[in-house]
Amino acid sequence: MKRIISVLIALIFLLAPANAMAQQAAVRHACGAEIEQHCGGVQPGDGKIRTCVKEHFAAFSEPCKQALLSSVAVVKACKADVQRTCAGVQPGGGRIQACMKEHFAEYSEPCKQSIIIAKFGKL
Repeated sequence: MKRIISVLIALIFLLAPANAMAQQAAVRHACGAEIEQHCGGVQPGDGKIRTCVKEHFAAFSEPCKQALLSSVAVVKACKADVQRTCAGVQPGGGRIQACMKEHFAEYSEPCKQSIIIAKFGKL
C-alpha cells in the first residue's frame, strides 16, 4: 500500500515539486486508504496508478478529491516560479519547501494564491 501511495504522490509532483512535502502529507492523509481500495492491485509504472485514480476519481471522498485537486493546482500554478528560484535545490529533506518559503514574495500571484488555498482552504 505505501509503495502505491508513494508512486502516486511522486507522479503528482513529477513535473514540479512545489510545496511537495506538505501536499504529499495532505494527499497521503486524505487518500491513502481510498487509493489502496481502488488501485491497490495496480502495478506501478507507465502512469497506471495515475490512470486508475482518474478512472475512480468520482468514487473518492470529498476530502481526498480536494487534496488531489489542490496538489495539482499548486504544481501547475507554481512550476515556473519554483524552476526559476529553486532550480539548483536538491529535492528531499524539505529543501525545496524551504527554498519556496525563502522566495515566496517573488512568486506570481496565481502561485501564491494556490499555495494559500491548498494550505488553508478557500479564504
